[in-house]
Amino acid sequence: MTKTAEFVSKKHPDKTCDLIADSILDAYLAEDPESRAAIEVMGGHNLVTINGEARSMAKPDIEKIVKKITGEGYRVISNIAVQSPEIARGVDNGGAGDQGIMKGYATSETESMMPLEYEMARKLCLEIYKKYPFDGKTQVTLENGKVKTVVASFQNAKHDDLLALAQSILPAEEYLINPSGDWNQGGFDSDTGLSGRKLIVDNYGPEITIGGGSFSGKDYTKVDRSGAYMARKIAVDYLKKFGAKEVFTKLAYAIGKAEPVMAVAIVDGKEMEIKGYDLSPKGIRKFLHLDEIKFADTASCGHFGRNFPWDSCG
Repeated sequence: MTKTAEFVSKKHPDKTCDLIADSILDAYLAEDPESRAAIEVMGGHNLVTINGEARSMAKPDIEKIVKKITGEGYRVISNIAVQSPEIARGVDNGGAGDQGIMKGYATSETESMMPLEYEMARKLCLEIYKKYPFDGKTQVTLENGKVKTVVASFQNAKHDDLLALAQSILPAEEYLINPSGDWNQGGFDSDTGLSGRKLIVDNYGPEITIGGGSFSGKDYTKVDRSGAYMARKIAVDYLKKFGAKEVFTKLAYAIGKAEPVMAVAIVDGKEMEIKGYDLSPKGIRKFLHLDEIKFADTASCGHFGRNFPWDSCG
């Protein structure tokens, strides 16, 4: 069986946008813990545009937050509207801030309970980033469990130096290093980024299906985020509880309703109903200690397999 996963560095344009979105969210929550927000960010070529909705007593300095991440020299356009009363009505009653499907996953093939190809691509990317803290990507292809091909493209890294570094981190049959040539222009200088665009990197890699909603810039009432975190938590718990090799979980919500309309787990191919958890948005917030999370910490290196509360058992 052949599997491939990719990962991107913290300075990738899309990840920079995710970081901005979650940093703005954190600023709202720091001043007003009951803030509700859904922040979208697009950036590139000396311009960062912030759009979305918020309902909060907080008034964060958006431009200051953005320039702390991007540096000076960027024009910032901010257009954050007040959350619509129709959405607010459903959330005020303890319901979900939107409908949607969230999926979780856990596997026994790695200590982090993440897919092996994903963990290899992530480890490679993070290790290279230590030496080359710039825009970059990695990709790892496994064939029957063995590393067949490694791809690494990093800004400001010479081919031979990057090849030697990749070889020292992850032995493979084939290396494709800066396959289009060495490059020095990256990040917002060369490309446009958009928050919520690296969903597969944020989740489990392309071999595992996801619900499709993004996480970045959203508070707990948006079950795209909190529900996905809870789905991962249940998958981890069930993996250990049943001594399983692989667990998939599925949750689905209707806007304005607190309880999910679907809550099932597939444990080594056997489907069962999920029981024993408070799956309301408020219940998830309390159970996963989301009030204590700095969401900017989740923005750059994947949301799962990093020892967050939703990655631990019990």
